[in-house]
Amino acid sequence: MNAETIRSSTLRAETPACQLLERQGLDYRGWWWVAPPRDTWLEAGQGTAVSADLGVRAAWLAAGRPAISPFAALPVQAGGAPPGAVLFWPKSHALGEWWLLWLCAILPEGTPLQLVGENQGGVRRVLKVLAALGLGCRKRDSARRCSLFETRLARVGIDPDAAWTTFETDPGDGPLTLTSHPGVFGHGKLDAGTLLLLETLPGVLPTGEGDVLDDVPGDVLDMGCGDGILAAWLARRGARVTAVDVNAFAVEASRRTLAANDLVGEALESDVYSALDGRTFAAIVSNPPFHQERAVDYGPAARLILEAPDHLEAGGQLIIVANAFLPYPDLLERAFGGFEILADDRRFRVYRAVRG
Repeated sequence: MNAETIRSSTLRAETPACQLLERQGLDYRGWWWVAPPRDTWLEAGQGTAVSADLGVRAAWLAAGRPAISPFAALPVQAGGAPPGAVLFWPKSHALGEWWLLWLCAILPEGTPLQLVGENQGGVRRVLKVLAALGLGCRKRDSARRCSLFETRLARVGIDPDAAWTTFETDPGDGPLTLTSHPGVFGHGKLDAGTLLLLETLPGVLPTGEGDVLDDVPGDVLDMGCGDGILAAWLARRGARVTAVDVNAFAVEASRRTLAANDLVGEALESDVYSALDGRTFAAIVSNPPFHQERAVDYGPAARLILEAPDHLEAGGQLIIVANAFLPYPDLLERAFGGFEILADDRRFRVYRAVRG
């Protein structure tokens, strides 16, 4: 038994999908764990995480485990192909299909692939997906309301880049071209909450002649940028925009959206403020997420609000839109000592808080 196995044997899997994998008793040394959940059994065990989620990769690296992004230079390109891969089937089936196509495109033919996920998340659909691609498949195991399938990769003749889509939207003052990808918030459409935020911003952000933000005293931060609609809207008005998201697909989508509209802005992977090195902004705008897959998770939004004063200049504004039922007023009160509601359509509210 090697040191890796000894170390991981002292921990038990926490998530149902990992508990199903744990009971297989297989040697996963060198395997890729693709789109994995947070689970200390994985992070202390064997193999390499391949994830678009910066928070997941940071946790693996903090545990001394290798972790890579699908947008980074991959070890397989230098002859370091893994002996196998496990794909955790995501909530977005289109995103799961992208991961599958991507693995078929970059890993050697015949590489073993396991696919695991919760039954209520639709993992059983992988049987039809694999059949449509001409890949054989068998069910290996099921437990904890999860299923585990296995197959071998092959060339399928479909470019995973075909998943990138563009669409036109008009937030009220002229069309923008948005680039999106499965798994990115608001994929393929303009979210109603974001639209309310866009309708509200002209009344609260300083504007110069012709509604151009040429007198904004500093940078504007788009937190949780998604497909880049807010970043593009702000950049078109002359704002100096930094767009951040924990999701590498969202960061890439924002970069492509800015480029598609001939706009300038910076897009960075960041777990809330982690990549900003203490920078401060004249304004932070956001439609913050409150889901992690199917689970409600207020953590990122709470950090966004509570840490915002440290990233705002004196007099700087935090402007966010949220579902009306979410418990953000208490957080805004704690962080800023007060706030105002700029818009409320019963579904969504736009809040503003100002750093004194």
